[in-house]
Amino acid sequence: MTTRLHALRDAGTSPWLDYIDRTMLGNGELARRIRDDALMGMTSNPTIFEKALAEGTAYDAELASLPASLSPRECFERLATTDVQAACDAFAGVYADTDGLDGYVSLEVGPDLAHDAAGTIAEAHRLWTAVNRPNLMIKVPGTDAGATATRTLIADGINVNVTLLFSVAAHARIIEAYLQGLEARAASGHSINHIASVASFFVSRVDSTVDGLLGAERAALHGKTAIANAKRAYALFAREFSGARWAALHALGARVQRPLWASTSTKNPAYRDVIYVEALIGPHTVNTLPPATLEAFRDHGETARTVDADVEAAEAHLATLAEAHVDLNAVTDTLLADGLASFAKSFETLLAGLEAKRTQLAAGVSA
Repeated sequence: MTTRLHALRDAGTSPWLDYIDRTMLGNGELARRIRDDALMGMTSNPTIFEKALAEGTAYDAELASLPASLSPRECFERLATTDVQAACDAFAGVYADTDGLDGYVSLEVGPDLAHDAAGTIAEAHRLWTAVNRPNLMIKVPGTDAGATATRTLIADGINVNVTLLFSVAAHARIIEAYLQGLEARAASGHSINHIASVASFFVSRVDSTVDGLLGAERAALHGKTAIANAKRAYALFAREFSGARWAALHALGARVQRPLWASTSTKNPAYRDVIYVEALIGPHTVNTLPPATLEAFRDHGETARTVDADVEAAEAHLATLAEAHVDLNAVTDTLLADGLASFAKSFETLLAGLEAKRTQLAAGVSA
């Protein structure tokens, strides 16, 4: 069966599911989506795990079996590792069929390590070892510390998904970290042909903020900034993964660090519900789709190569922001700070919820 999602994949944009929970791993839903929806990978984050752990009783049996001596964070890592291992195994066929291009599942380091490069590196190594699957990606934030960690982790041979990228400048730092990591690994005599990385560039949240700053009087400019910003990021990607420097790495088997479009659900109901998928389709890209957005694209999404189309119009729009006194750099700095705070809050809530549920289970109280 061929669907609109298959057409999206065939146009160069791999659909990954921006969701994970234990129920879908065990009831056949994930296997069905891989088969019927051309699903090529999966991402997780603290907010997704918070929701998954808070709903139902799917995690109760394993949680009750864990030693009482474990901290809530250690309990979470055990539960998350089980889920991610199962998801990696479900995507093993995709990983094999695409020769390691797709089939990845992401697991994020703790949000409290966002500005701690050494702590991020240490936790990434621990999670990598615990999951022990070649199609795992360790998710690190796109902070300065995250860039430092990315360089080391790539040099160490660990797949990395760099998240919470809102600005092209941040994207540039992450590309440089990836290239330096590959160069360092190659210089040490290790293979680089199995390493994969994506740069998760967030989209819809940019429009949510900029539209508000523009105000109703500039409604004609609404809903255009996020896509223009992402197209500028793709143009950067195309430049950086060409030329002599990249050719030397590519000759050793290196893969490009693919742009991954994140936050692609439509926040403004006035906009088309698949706008942030349709407008960013093209070679060497990934789009992480929440379940509702995936279903919407499956139903009525249209596929055409758009990611590098109308770039001049996109640049012209970005130029108008300055004329309208909208500082896009300030916007993206704020969105990064807000994103880090949101993930940190979700992580705190998740750990508190785990501790409360453990107490309930120990007392024999139904969750």
